Amino acid sequence: MSGQPFSLQPFPNSTLSGLTLSGSLARSADRLYLQYDLQGALAEMEITPPAAQPERRHQLWETTCFEFFLGLPRSPRYWEFNLSPAGHWNVYYFDSYRQGMQEETGVTWLSFQVQSAPNSLALALNFDLTAIVPPGKKLEVAVTSVIQLRTGQISYWALTHSGPEADFHRRDSFTLMV
Repeated sequence: MSGQPFSLQPFPNSTLSGLTLSGSLARSADRLYLQYDLQGALAEMEITPPAAQPERRHQLWETTCFEFFLGLPRSPRYWEFNLSPAGHWNVYYFDSYRQGMQEETGVTWLSFQVQSAPNSLALALNFDLTAIVPPGKKLEVAVTSVIQLRTGQISYWALTHSGPEADFHRRDSFTLMV
């Protein structure tokens, strides 16, 4: 299946170099397919090793984490998906910009695959959208990531950075449509 290719950019104040973060996004009926490809010196990054039993967890964004946001057009409501390279995950629902945050109870498990090599990390997700929206609903998408180095330095990656601070929740950064 061919998808919309994307390339994430670090927030302008980032001093990281030599990393690229790209991927593709596709939708077929009510299934969302998302692929991230991180290339660079992974030995310098803080990447949580694969968990024996991945689980739903909070604060995944405090270290290396792949994220995406889904919003309904002409609605302030949206969802935040957090995917850890360890296999941990969470999905949050918001009533409006950073308001009413709660775990999305319609999603009880989020399955995705992670493949790692010395200089690359790939994450692939296949998600049934009917867990959160009625069949056929169009969605606006923001694809993002948090990358932490072993030094503790964190950089924020997104399709676009439209504000003076790195802020993945800004609806003007939901630039893809599926």
